[in-house]
Amino acid sequence: MPEDSTSIDYVMEKASGPHFSGLRLDGLLSSPSKSTNSSPSPFRSGVPSFSQISDPAAPNQPFVIGVTGGTASGKTTVCDMIIQQLHDHRIVLVNQDSFYRGLTSEELERAQEYNFDHPDAFDTEQLLHCIDTLKSGQPYQIPIYDFKTHQRKSDAFRQVNACDVIILEGILVFHDSRVRDLMNMKIFVDTGCHLYSRITNADVRLARRIRRDTVERGRDVDSVLEQYAKFVKPAFDDFVLPSKKYADVIIPRGGDNHVAVDLIVQHIHTKLGQHDLCKIYPNLFVIQSTFQIRGMHTLIREKDISKHDFVFYSDRLIRLVVEHGLGHLPFTEKQVVTPTGSVYSGVDFCKKLCGVSIIRSGESMENALRACCKGIKIGKILIHREGDNGMQLIYEKLPSDISERHVLLLDPVLGTGNCASQAIELLIRKGVPESHIIFLNLISAPEGIHCICKRFPLLKIVTSEIDQCLNEDFRVIPGLGEYGDRYFGTDE
Repeated sequence: MPEDSTSIDYVMEKASGPHFSGLRLDGLLSSPSKSTNSSPSPFRSGVPSFSQISDPAAPNQPFVIGVTGGTASGKTTVCDMIIQQLHDHRIVLVNQDSFYRGLTSEELERAQEYNFDHPDAFDTEQLLHCIDTLKSGQPYQIPIYDFKTHQRKSDAFRQVNACDVIILEGILVFHDSRVRDLMNMKIFVDTGCHLYSRITNADVRLARRIRRDTVERGRDVDSVLEQYAKFVKPAFDDFVLPSKKYADVIIPRGGDNHVAVDLIVQHIHTKLGQHDLCKIYPNLFVIQSTFQIRGMHTLIREKDISKHDFVFYSDRLIRLVVEHGLGHLPFTEKQVVTPTGSVYSGVDFCKKLCGVSIIRSGESMENALRACCKGIKIGKILIHREGDNGMQLIYEKLPSDISERHVLLLDPVLGTGNCASQAIELLIRKGVPESHIIFLNLISAPEGIHCICKRFPLLKIVTSEIDQCLNEDFRVIPGLGEYGDRYFGTDE
């Protein structure tokens, strides 16, 4: 039987769960579309060496991690731990089991004699096509394999979208050199029993497999042992164990080795950060993503969400952005006496502060700013938009002493950056130092970030998420649509 640590229904449910941030299960839609050897660097006392891990092939391409090991060695646990710790990135988990070939009618008659642990049992060509497509930034429809009928489902697939990290997991993902060459990091999960234990790694894996197959698949112990001895153990010796030499990192004790997983995640964060806009522009700040933030973004980006819910979740996100922006203001140290008579050494808020909203979408951020800063003055700027470049200032009403204040510039969407540039230039002409301006928005397009950060290197941008790009109509993709119309209910 093919390796499958959970039932297919559970796998489908997990695939659509929040911790697989790059996954989306569309349900019943349509049928799916079709090196040089190096010595491994095993962990010594839980500490890995990353000297032989290759760099990402190119900027903006997903970081591909291959995870392999024997049956029931803990591969799924390690993958889940990595996914949980990389929660601020879009992650796609691709299981090699999804690419099992469907059995022919002749093979079905002798399914008990079919070796699911042999490389020929997998459609490696389609697996390669899947990884190549995801690395190019395109979505892919992964087949769903039915382990009861030994066929792929003809009326369903699992769609995965553009991502930052691809985790390819399976017992034979290191077997084909073409698949290995697509990986930026190769991890071998070893059961890793204690040196002086009489229980071997194979014993542990067999015990886990018996427990899994008898509890979750309703099989009897004799059939599990027969299948293990006939196919699983020989396949491990012939294919899985020899591929261990290709691993960049070997994790003994599998999911129990938290130190190893933590160090791997730190390394992945470093590699992903090499092409992060925050590394290019030190004046760009993206609030740390959590499942709550990703969930709220999912809601407000849904085109069919009600106006009430759109406003509610937008306000929650705006409040987070405002609070984060306030954290970049200067402060002075201050001591106070607590009710217990003790002295507390803290800080005092910046006193000279005001907000400026770019009409009209920026006005949606004013309530959150007022909730955080009682009695704050808020100015307004209206800029007429005519295509991408034909802009002119229509209206401005700013505090008379704005040159003495720190300014929080409000606009929920940073697109081309042209309107924001004109607003910033106006503030500078009014005497506001560039370093005293903090630009707050919900989403930003890379084009707008480049425009603002290059032109105003002393200004700070605080955003909750960076989107993919602008389209030919200068709209942010995937974006939020016409934010002002959706927020104020004028889109009907």
